[in-house]
Amino acid sequence: QVQLAESGGGLAQAGGSLRLSCAASGRTFSNYAMGWFRQAPGKEREFVAGIRWSDGSTLYADSVKGRFTISRDNAKNTVVLQMESLKPEDAAVYYCALKSRGYRLSDVTSAGAYDYWGQGTQVTVSS
Repeated sequence: QVQLAESGGGLAQAGGSLRLSCAASGRTFSNYAMGWFRQAPGKEREFVAGIRWSDGSTLYADSVKGRFTISRDNAKNTVVLQMESLKPEDAAVYYCALKSRGYRLSDVTSAGAYDYWGQGTQVTVSS
């Protein structure tokens, strides 16, 4: 089993920044990826950013490209989402997820490809 523990959510002003972290523990995998998704009230869960663990390749949703950065810390089995220039529309519950199979980077955008999910952390952005 894999446990994902998110931290770092909270309240930020529009134009401000927040940093989310997700620590993975439990089983290890040779080829995996981690991603961040978000879900606002009344909306479907949407892809935000993903990273392939082996080489650090990343993908971003167009809505966050240039503002958010996903990175990994191999030693700590942690993935970080640095969010800059926050907008009110970024407000949502953010979920960390781990995809344990497959190497194709494009697959990180699909929620159905992930095997493990964190509990979510709330991000609120005031205008």
